[in-house]
Amino acid sequence: MKTAGFSLIEVLVALAVITVGVASLAQLFVLSAHANQIASTNSATLMLAEQKMEELLGETNLSPSPPGTLSANTPGFIDYLDAGGVSLGVIAVVPPPRAAFICRWSIDPLPDGAVNTLVVQVLVFSRPRNAGQARLVSVKYQRAS
Repeated sequence: MKTAGFSLIEVLVALAVITVGVASLAQLFVLSAHANQIASTNSATLMLAEQKMEELLGETNLSPSPPGTLSANTPGFIDYLDAGGVSLGVIAVVPPPRAAFICRWSIDPLPDGAVNTLVVQVLVFSRPRNAGQARLVSVKYQRAS
C-alpha cells in the first residue's frame, strides 16, 4: 500500500539539486564582488585623473616636463594619493606604504611645433597596478606673456 509523502531517495535528490544551486550562487557572489571592486577602483582612478587634469589645465605657466615622466616616478611630476584620493605630500621616487594611487603627468610641446601649444597627459593607477588605471590626454594653448 502506497502512502502519501516523499521517499528517502526523492528527498536526497532534491537536496542534491538545491546544494548544487546554492554552491553556484555562492561562486557567482564572489565573482560579482570582485568585479564590483575592480569597477570601483577604475572609477576612482578616472576621477583622480580628471581632477589632476583640471588642476594642470587651470595653471597659467606650464613648463615642459623631462622625458619619461609617465613611465617613471619623477619628482615634481608625481603625486602619491591615499585610498580617499588625498595627496600624501611625499616627493620621493619610492611610493610610501600608504599610497593607494599613483598619479603621474607629463607636459610636452605639441609635436608639430605649434607655438605655445602643449600636450598634457595624466596617468593614474592603483596599487597593485593591475587593479585599475586611467590615462587622459589634452591639448592646452598658452598665450605668450
